[in-house]
Amino acid sequence: MDIDSIIQTATVYAIPVLFAISLHEAAHGYVARYFGDSTAADMGRLSLNPARHIHPFGTILLPLGLAFLGLPPLGYARPVPVDYERLRNPKKQMAFVAAAGPGANFVMGFGWTVLWVVLMLGFGQGREDFFVKMAEAGVLVNAAMCVFNLIPLPPLDGGRIVTGILPMPYAYHYAKIERYGVVVFIALIVMLQFGLLTGVLMECILFIQQMFKVMVMPLVAILR
Repeated sequence: MDIDSIIQTATVYAIPVLFAISLHEAAHGYVARYFGDSTAADMGRLSLNPARHIHPFGTILLPLGLAFLGLPPLGYARPVPVDYERLRNPKKQMAFVAAAGPGANFVMGFGWTVLWVVLMLGFGQGREDFFVKMAEAGVLVNAAMCVFNLIPLPPLDGGRIVTGILPMPYAYHYAKIERYGVVVFIALIVMLQFGLLTGVLMECILFIQQMFKVMVMPLVAILR
């Protein structure tokens, strides 16, 4: 990939990646506050400002590097602090706090799909238009983050959802996987690199994108 292509890819993906990762984290904090934990708000992290959540490697370098390799542009931000003990019903509500992140990505992915349709059908922009490409990147990034974070392994959100659903004795032991979170994350990236997980994830990402297309069909019908 030449330098021009690298710059173009970085420019197109920059805003979608920043907001996908940052609002994912903010959603955890807002739902935690709803259920009684104001830790994120007390620390000034309950914000929609991406600058509050950026992690230099996880938010910028990692997703761009994966995009250059042709892999889903995954990444992470500075985790929003959540004190589960301050939740009114920690075990049950932990699952809702965890689900808020992928849920935010799903909503953002749909929003980018709406923008794509408006640009293409409402304003007649071509596929090579910068903002059309940005909208496509937003759809892909958010669908990828939604799917990846729902993998049922701690410390990913899917693992925390499973922990919240399992009976207490099983949940206690399952949650112990989280202490090896860095190892789990690296192992998943390596599996993606070698194609061991890519097929399943891509099928799930395509399924999410198809859901967006179905949901936006009324708007398509109006603009045509």
